[in-house]
Amino acid sequence: MVALVPQENMVALVSRTGRHLQRYSKGRRQVVGCIPYRYKTSKQTPSKHDAPELEVLVITSQKGKGMLFPKGGWEIDESKEGAASRETLEEAGVRGLIEGELGKWIFKSKSHDAYYDGYMFPLLVQEQLDFWPEKNLRQRIWMSAQEAREVCQHWWMKEALDRLVNRQTSQQQNQDQELDHVLKARRENLMACM
Repeated sequence: MVALVPQENMVALVSRTGRHLQRYSKGRRQVVGCIPYRYKTSKQTPSKHDAPELEVLVITSQKGKGMLFPKGGWEIDESKEGAASRETLEEAGVRGLIEGELGKWIFKSKSHDAYYDGYMFPLLVQEQLDFWPEKNLRQRIWMSAQEAREVCQHWWMKEALDRLVNRQTSQQQNQDQELDHVLKARRENLMACM
């Protein structure tokens, strides 16, 4: 029996290589990446008062000497978001929804005597693949944001993570305030009907 696989579910198992398509600005290589994240309920039997725990996916560097978030070169035939999504798929084997840019950082490469511009995006993970281009080169590990902050080797990625956590915390607070407002209005309506 032959099974047909839809083309949108296929993944090239080869990463893009070379720098001939790389973007540069003011002499600095343009680098993009993602902080893949998901929410996990912290208890076996969650109650309505339990906030889901933010988990982020970190990967080992190619040389295995540290942990970081997926990132790589932004190429001239890609949008920033497209390049960030591609790098995350190649290095971490996940796909999902790219959200608004967390910021831009200028940093010095640890392996080259050059400065880079780095852009980071949150990526809400929707699919985790069993096979991906750099599966044999890297390990991926889900952990709390605090744990990731401790193990991440790049200061600028730690700042991006802080921005993601702050963004998610403020969104949760806004949702909580909206819910409180709705519940208060319902109580007032109920009291008025009595």
